[in-house]
Amino acid sequence: MRKIMEPQMKIGEVSISAIKFDLQSRDEIPKILMGLQHIHCTPGARSEVFSILKDIVPEGTDLDNGRPGMNLWKILVLGAIRLGCNWDYDKLLEIANNHRTLRQMLGHGILDEGYRYALQTLKDNVSLMAPGLLNKIDQVAVKAGHKLLGKEQKDLKGRCDSFVVETDVHYPTDINLLFDAIGKVINLTTLLCDSVGIPGWRQSQYNTGKIKKLFRRAQNLKHSNSKDEKKKAKRAELIIEAHQAYIDLVESFLEKVKETIKMLREHPLVQEGALQEIEKYMRDGQRQIEQIRTRVIQGKNIPHDKKVFSIFEEHTEWICKGKAGISQELGIRVCILHDQYGFILNHMVMEQQTDDKVPIIMVQEAKAKFPKLNSCSFDKGFYSPTNKEELKKLLAKVILPKKGKLSSKDKEEEYSEEFMQGRRKHSAVESSINALENHGLDRCPDHGIVGFKRYVALAVLARNIQILGNIVQQKALKRLKRRERLKRIRELEKCYLTG
Repeated sequence: MRKIMEPQMKIGEVSISAIKFDLQSRDEIPKILMGLQHIHCTPGARSEVFSILKDIVPEGTDLDNGRPGMNLWKILVLGAIRLGCNWDYDKLLEIANNHRTLRQMLGHGILDEGYRYALQTLKDNVSLMAPGLLNKIDQVAVKAGHKLLGKEQKDLKGRCDSFVVETDVHYPTDINLLFDAIGKVINLTTLLCDSVGIPGWRQSQYNTGKIKKLFRRAQNLKHSNSKDEKKKAKRAELIIEAHQAYIDLVESFLEKVKETIKMLREHPLVQEGALQEIEKYMRDGQRQIEQIRTRVIQGKNIPHDKKVFSIFEEHTEWICKGKAGISQELGIRVCILHDQYGFILNHMVMEQQTDDKVPIIMVQEAKAKFPKLNSCSFDKGFYSPTNKEELKKLLAKVILPKKGKLSSKDKEEEYSEEFMQGRRKHSAVESSINALENHGLDRCPDHGIVGFKRYVALAVLARNIQILGNIVQQKALKRLKRRERLKRIRELEKCYLTG
């Protein structure tokens, strides 16, 4: 059973519309909560968001019957505050259980002081939100922001750029990826054998230590810088011997695991899914062994498209964007398109894509959501003749600098005042990228490509809600200052009349 919100307020509970915030605060929490409060207190936006939230519930689940689950509004609030403040689940748990204003937004009153969330409850519920659903809520939040600014009828000017969101992985080498794989194989096999009483893996911790010892030996050997060819050759032989000993030991354990799996398959209590997981990591280990043989022992190069950069986060890419001081980044590119008010109109997780592959679809999706988008600027990385031609069909004004040498016609276009002004303003997109990186999108801790996409979508939503909340806060501050100014004027008038 799932409810969007409790229909009846409890004794001691504060209505969301009546929650008070410190208007002088510069922290993210009040801004995000004010943005959520504005959505909740605006009838049109609230009905749209509540309608979208119903899709969180898995198919086959009865909304009205069964064991009660977390309210859908709470899931949205917790997800937005987690990403908007760049917290892990442990910090979110602490704040959700002890932050008074957040608990009011979650619907807890003075009689609920003893109610405490569990860590796994937060993880299970926040992970229910799918990227597509978050994008729909995001669209509602942006439209509410435009309406609050009084700009919903004005043309939108977009700026588009990409950046890398890192995955939660260590620096990859062939030998440490092999250690990851064999460690996981031994651990899973030991747990499974212990659960059903099959012997043979009692010394798994000791065996892992043996493998690690040879791994460290191979890892610490460095190629000689000596000018003496004999010394170089001797060091190269030592390196090959260390790697060969390492992969020989790993292969012996892989063979032992194969025999164990045959016994486990005959056991009635062992599920096939558990065995398939072990076999998946065994394939990863075998691939790394072949790559070590190819690179170290045979001295051949491995094609880039054959390399894997993480055993656990297989969607991780090796990205070189040519930034000063950053030779490479391990993650996935994310493209965003924001407007002149700072709202992010569209985003895309660019799996195995470069910048020049995405501008058309980015603009098409943004215009489908916000038809008032009539111009957009890009940097040179997005350029291709086809992109420029197609974008001009979609937008009234396109700022897309050409790569390489300019023709006289290109110079005339790119040196025009309108084009130069658009290029100067394009750098404003970096503020949105910097804000996203500081509020969640520096490094993704969630697992798998689905978790990565959900994390990015939730971060974009949280950012737009924070901008909406900032607008609400600034308007409230202006009203407060205006009232204080009028109060001082009345006091001065009173003093003048009575003086």
